[in-house]
Amino acid sequence: MVDFLAENNLCGQAILRIVSRGNAIIAELLRLSDFIPAVFRLKDKSDQQKYGDIICDFSYFKGPEYYEGKLEAKPELQDLDEEFRENNIEILSRFYLAFESVHKYIVDLNRYLDDLHEGVYIQQTLETVLLNEDGKQLLCEALYLYGVMLLVIDQKIEGEVRERMLVSYYRYSAARSSGDSNLDDICKLLRSTGYSSQPGAKRPSNYPESYFQRVPISNTFISMVIGRLRSDDIYNQVSAYPLPEHRSTALANQAAMLYVCLYFSPSILHTQQAKMREIVDKYFPDNWVISIYMGITVNLVEAWEPYKAAKTALNYTLDSANIKEQATRYAASMESLRPQVQQLLKEGFLREEIILDNIPKLLNCLRDCNVAIRWLMLHSAESAYDPNNKRLRQMKEQVLNDSKYNPKILFQILLDTAQFEFTLKEMFKQMLSEKQIKWESYKKEGSERMTELAEVFSGVKPLTRVEKNENLQAWFREISKQIESLNYEDSTAAGRKTVQLIQALVEVQEFHQLESNLQVCQFLADTRKFLHQMIRTINIKEEVLITMQIVGDLSYAWQIIDSFTSIMQESIRVNPSMVTKLRATFLKLASALDLPLLRINQANSADLLSVSQFYSGELVAYVRKVLQIIPESMFTSLAKIIKLQIHDIMEVPTRLDKDKLKDYSQLGARYEVAKLTHDISIFTEGILMMKTTLVGIIKVDPKQLLEDGIRKELVKRVAYALHKGLIFNPKAKIQDWQSVHQSTHIPIPKFPSVDESATFIGRLCREILRITDPKITCYIDQMNTWYDLKSHQEVTNNRLFSEIQNTLGTFGLNGLDRLLCFMIVKELQNFLTMLQKTILRDKAVVDVFKAMLSAVNPVQGIVANANKVYASAVAKTQKIWGPYLEAIMKVGQMQILRQQIANELNYSCKFDSKHLAAALENLNKSLLADIEAHYQDPSLPYPKEDNTLLYDITAHLEAAGIHNPLNKIYITTKRLPYFPIINFLFIIAQLPKLQYSKNQGMTCRKATDPVDWPPLVLGLLTLLKQFHSRYTHQFMALIGQFIRSIMEQCTSQKIPDMPSDVVGALMFLEDYVKYTKLSRKVAEAHVPSFIFDEFRTIL
Repeated sequence: MVDFLAENNLCGQAILRIVSRGNAIIAELLRLSDFIPAVFRLKDKSDQQKYGDIICDFSYFKGPEYYEGKLEAKPELQDLDEEFRENNIEILSRFYLAFESVHKYIVDLNRYLDDLHEGVYIQQTLETVLLNEDGKQLLCEALYLYGVMLLVIDQKIEGEVRERMLVSYYRYSAARSSGDSNLDDICKLLRSTGYSSQPGAKRPSNYPESYFQRVPISNTFISMVIGRLRSDDIYNQVSAYPLPEHRSTALANQAAMLYVCLYFSPSILHTQQAKMREIVDKYFPDNWVISIYMGITVNLVEAWEPYKAAKTALNYTLDSANIKEQATRYAASMESLRPQVQQLLKEGFLREEIILDNIPKLLNCLRDCNVAIRWLMLHSAESAYDPNNKRLRQMKEQVLNDSKYNPKILFQILLDTAQFEFTLKEMFKQMLSEKQIKWESYKKEGSERMTELAEVFSGVKPLTRVEKNENLQAWFREISKQIESLNYEDSTAAGRKTVQLIQALVEVQEFHQLESNLQVCQFLADTRKFLHQMIRTINIKEEVLITMQIVGDLSYAWQIIDSFTSIMQESIRVNPSMVTKLRATFLKLASALDLPLLRINQANSADLLSVSQFYSGELVAYVRKVLQIIPESMFTSLAKIIKLQIHDIMEVPTRLDKDKLKDYSQLGARYEVAKLTHDISIFTEGILMMKTTLVGIIKVDPKQLLEDGIRKELVKRVAYALHKGLIFNPKAKIQDWQSVHQSTHIPIPKFPSVDESATFIGRLCREILRITDPKITCYIDQMNTWYDLKSHQEVTNNRLFSEIQNTLGTFGLNGLDRLLCFMIVKELQNFLTMLQKTILRDKAVVDVFKAMLSAVNPVQGIVANANKVYASAVAKTQKIWGPYLEAIMKVGQMQILRQQIANELNYSCKFDSKHLAAALENLNKSLLADIEAHYQDPSLPYPKEDNTLLYDITAHLEAAGIHNPLNKIYITTKRLPYFPIINFLFIIAQLPKLQYSKNQGMTCRKATDPVDWPPLVLGLLTLLKQFHSRYTHQFMALIGQFIRSIMEQCTSQKIPDMPSDVVGALMFLEDYVKYTKLSRKVAEAHVPSFIFDEFRTIL
C-alpha cells in the first residue's frame, strides 16, 4: 500500500493541501482582524453622520438604485465616496480575498468528498481513507478547521462590519461586473449571524448550528468523522500520558475537534443522550473549559446551555462535589510539585548520569506539572467565565477557593517547569547527538581492559603475585572479542548481550576467588561500569524528546498568558535576571506554532513563511510587551535622577570654604543618585542576559530589544511632552498600517485631539498660519518679516524657523514643510472644485467671460474703450472674487512659509554638514544636466521607470532645503475653459484695493479690505504653474493688453499720470518675472520696454 501522504498519492495530497490551506486561512483571518478600519464599525456619532450614507449593510442589495441615487444627488457625497474608496480599497480587497478563500475551502472540500464517492481516486473511498491513520486525521481536521474558520470570523469580525465591508467592496471593485465572481455565495455564507462577542450580549437562537449549515456538507461524512473522533485516539496521544487520570489532557486536542464538529450535527447535542454521555465521560469528566484553536477558549457550561442532551450529560462533571475533588487534587499536586521542580533546577543537580537513571521519573514530573498548569490556567481564566452569568460566577469562585488559586504561584511553577523542560531538552539533545561516539568509546575501553587482564594471566605481564592461568587467559580474550562484536545498529540484541556479559564478569570474580587481588577486581569493576554505561547510552531514544514535546504543549495559553503580563513585569522589576527564566517560557509558548504549521509544512505550501511569520510576529510582539517594563523602569529611575540633580543637589562652586563642605556634600541625595544609576545598569544587564533566541522563525536579539524598547519609551515621552507643550490658545488620510513612519515595535503614540490637528506638528503649523494670516498681517519680502496691518507692529520674522529648527531639529522642520506641502495640495484641490462646481456652472458669470473673450480678441491688439469694458466685466463678476482671493492668498502664504523653511534648512545644512550639502548640489546639477541632454538626444541614458533614484534624491534635497517650492507641481489638472480670462479678471479686480509705496512696494489701501501683495502674487503663480504653460502665456498677454489699452486711452485723453491700476499690473509682471527667475524678455513680449522704463522713472 502506498503511503497516504506520499507525493504520488493524489488522494492523500489533495486532502493534505486542503487542510494546509485551512490553517493558512485562519492565520490570515486572525491577522486581518487587527486591521479592520474603525470607520466600518460606525461607533461614534461623527462617523455615522459623515459616512452613514456611503457605508451600507446587506439592505443595500434590496435597492442599490435607491442608495446610488442618493449619492448622485449630492456632489459632496460623491467626493467623500471617492476619497473613502481610495483610502480603503486596498484593505477591503484583502478582506474580500480572505472571505472568498473560506468559501472556496468548503467548496473544494465538498468536491473532494464527491470525488471520493464517485471513485475518482482508484481504490479509495471515504471508508478506506478513514481506516488509514493519516487519512483519518486529515479528514477530521478538514471539517474541524472549517468550523474554526466560521467561529473565528464571527468572533473577530462582527456580522454588521462584515456586511458593510462586503457591500463596500462590491460597490468599489470590478467584481460586480465579472460573471464568474461568486460574491453572492460569499455574502450568503458570511451574512450577519446576530452574534456579538461583547460580554453580556445575548446568543442568537440556533447559533452556531444554523451558521454551520449555510453550505451543505455530506451527512455521511460528518457522522463518520464524529464517530472516529468519539471512539479512536486518532493522534495516539495516550502513549505519551500513561496515567489514567491524565487521559482527558491526552485527548484535549481531539476533544476540541469533537466540540467544533458536533455543531455540524446538532441532533446529537439536542437529543442523543447516550452518545453525549459517552463523549463527556471520555473527554470531559474533569474539565469544562477547553481551548479550540491557538488559545481561543470556550466554556462548555455556556456553550452547551441550549442543548438538552449535552447539558444533561455535563451535569455530573459540573456537580459541586466533582469540582471540589478536581480543584483540591490540583491544589495538592501544586504543593508537592513546586519543591520537587525547584530541587531539580538547583545548579549542578541535573547531571547526565542522573538523567539517564531517572528518565521515567523526570518525565512523570513533567507530565504532572504540565497537566496541573493546564487545568488551573484554563479553569481560572477570566475570559472563560461571563461575569453576567450567576452560575458561572459561582463555579469560578468555587474553583479559585478549592484550588487555593494564587496566580503568582501558578506563574512561578510555569516558569520553573519551562526552565526544567528547556534544560532537560537541551541536555537530552546533546546526549542524543553524542550517543554513538560515547557508546563506541565505552565499548573500546571495556574491550581493552579485558585484553589487558588476559595478558596478565599469561604470566608475561608483571602484575604482583598473579599466577599463570591459561583458562582465564583464554576466557578474558573471548570476553574481549564478545565486547568488540557488540553492534550499535542492533540495539536490542546488543543490550541483551551486554547484560549477560555483566553477569559473567560478576560470576568469574566469585568462582575463581579473584577478590583477593585488588587490581584484578578493579579492572573487572571498571569493565562492568563501562558495560553499564553502554546499556544506559543505548537507552537514549528520540521518543523521549517527542514525549516531552507533546507533554510540554502550551498552545492553549496563547491568549490566556496575557493575564499574567503584570505578574511577569512585576517580577522583572524586582529581579531583572528573571528574564532568563522567561526566555524558556517564551520558547515553550513558541512550540504552539507546531500545531498550525505541521500540515502546511507537510504540503510544502508557499504559505509556510507568511503563517509562521504571523504567529512568530505575534509572539515576539508579546515578548516585547512584557520586556517593555525594563525601559519603563529605566526612564522612571532617570526621571528621579534628573529631579535630584536639578532640584536637590547643589552645584559645587570652584572655590569653597572648608566649613561649608558638609552642606555641599549632600551624601543622602548623592547615594540615592548612585543607587538609581546602579538600578539602571542592572535592568540593562537583565535583558542582555536573555541571549539571542529564535522565536518561531524570528530571531530576537536582546540588544535590539533593549534599543527598540528605549526608543519606544523615548518616543512616547517626547511625543507626550510635545503634545502637552504645543497647545495654543488663540483668540489625506494615511492609515497607520500604510505609513512608513509608523512602526509596530516603536509606535508613535496617539493622544486625544485638542483641535482639528492629529499631532503637535499640525497644531504648530496651524498656529504659524494663524499668526501670519494675510488678512491681519502684511508681509515685507525684503525684510522677511510680518507686520500687523492695524498697529504696524512686527508679528514675527524668519528667526521663527531657526527657533523651530533648534527645538524640533531638522526632521521636525522638514515634517512641518511636508505638512504645508499637503495643505497646499488640499487647498488647490478645494479651489479647483469650487471653480468647476460654482463659478463655471453660474450661467451669468460664464456669459461675462464669453463677452470678455470676444472683446479682447485679438490679444495682440488694443481694447477700444478699455476702462469701460474692463470695469463692467469686473463689476458683473464681483461676487465670485471673495472665496477666490481667500484661496489664492492661503496658497501664497503657505508658499512663503515653505520658502523660509527651505532657506533655514539649506543654511543649517551648509553650516552643519557642508560636505553633504555640496554632494547633494552637485548630484542634483549633474542629474539635471543628464536629463536635459537626454531630451536633446534621446539615445543618451535616462533613469528607467522602476528606478527610484529621482524619487529618493528629491527627499534628500527637500530635507537639505535645496529646492524651490514655487516650481513644484502639487496636483494634476485637466483643461479648464476660460481659465486665463478668469485669473486676469481676478487680478485686475484686486488692483484697486492696492497702492504703491516707495518704501514698502505694493500695500493695502484700507485695513478693512485687506489684500497682501506677496501671498497674492505667489498664490497666483503657484496656481498657474499647475496648468499647461500656454495658460500662463495667455494670462500674461491679457495683462500686457490691459496695460497697453489703458495707456493708449490715457494718451488719447491727454492724462499725464500713469493710472495706479497700470502701476499695479506692471508691478505684478515685474514680481512674476523675479519669483519665477525668468528673463525680463518674457514680460517685454507683451509690454513695450519703453513703458517699463517710464514706469521705473515715475517710481
